[in-house]
Amino acid sequence: MSEFADVLRSWRDRVRPEEVGLPAGAGRRTPGLRREELAALAGVSVDYVVRLEQGRATNPSPQLLGALATALRLSEAERDHLFRVAGAAPPSRQLVPRHVPPGVQRIVDRLGDVPIAVFTATHDIVLWNDLWAALNGDPSRWTGIEGNLVWRHFVHGHDGVAWDDTHQEDFSSDLVADLRAASGRYPADRDLAALVARLRRESPEFARRWETGRIAEHRTSRKVVASRVGPVEIDCDVLTVPGSDLRIVVYTAVPGSPDAAALDLLRVTGLQELHTA
Repeated sequence: MSEFADVLRSWRDRVRPEEVGLPAGAGRRTPGLRREELAALAGVSVDYVVRLEQGRATNPSPQLLGALATALRLSEAERDHLFRVAGAAPPSRQLVPRHVPPGVQRIVDRLGDVPIAVFTATHDIVLWNDLWAALNGDPSRWTGIEGNLVWRHFVHGHDGVAWDDTHQEDFSSDLVADLRAASGRYPADRDLAALVARLRRESPEFARRWETGRIAEHRTSRKVVASRVGPVEIDCDVLTVPGSDLRIVVYTAVPGSPDAAALDLLRVTGLQELHTA
C-alpha cells in the first residue's frame, strides 16, 4: 500500500466524529470517521475514498486534496505531506492561503451561539457555522465567484444587508482597500488578479474605489441583516489568524435586545423555513 493510502487511513481513524459535528453513536467499528463520513465532508463518493485508501485511485486533484485536508483537520505540514505523497505540489506560498488550521476549525465549532465564518485574504468564504448560514443564507449553495464577499457586496447590491451611511461607506472602502493589500502580498495569484479585473469591469463603484489606491484592513462595522425572522442589527468584528492570512468574522448582538432574541430564534430553527399561521 502507498504512503498516501497509509496516511489517509491513519488520519481518518484519528478524527473523532464529534470533532466534525457528527454523533459518536454506539457500535462503531472504527475509532474515527467512517469512509462515508469522510466522503460526505470532502464532497466525493464513498467508492472514491475506498479506491484512494486501497491505492487504486491515482493523481487526485489539488482541489480534492485540499478538501481532504480540511475534512481530516490536518495541520499545514500534514497537508503539504498529503499533497507530496499524492504526487502533487503543495500549495504555493505565493498564492492566497485557503487551508483552515484545526485550531480555527475548533473556534468555529465552539462558538455556536454566534454567527461566525472564516474568509481568505480575498474574502472567499471557506468555513461557517449553522447560525451564520441561518442568518445570511447557506453558503454551500454558492459556487465559484458567488462565494466571494467582495463580489456579492458590489455586484449583488449589498446582498440583503443595510447600514447607516457612515458604516456603508467604511465597509465598502475597507473591502476594496483590503483586496488591494492582498494583491500586493500575492502578485502571482492569477485567481486574485482575475477577480479584481472582473470587479473593475462589472462594478463601477468598485472600480472608482480601486482607483484611489487606498490600503487598509477591514474594520469593525455595524449592519442590519434582513433575515428570515426580520431585520437583525449586529456588530461585525474581524479577527486575523496569524500565519495563515485568514479572517474570522464574528457577528454579535446586544445582550437582551430584540436582535439577540432573533439570533436565538434562528439558532433553534436553523435552515428550516418559517411559516406564519
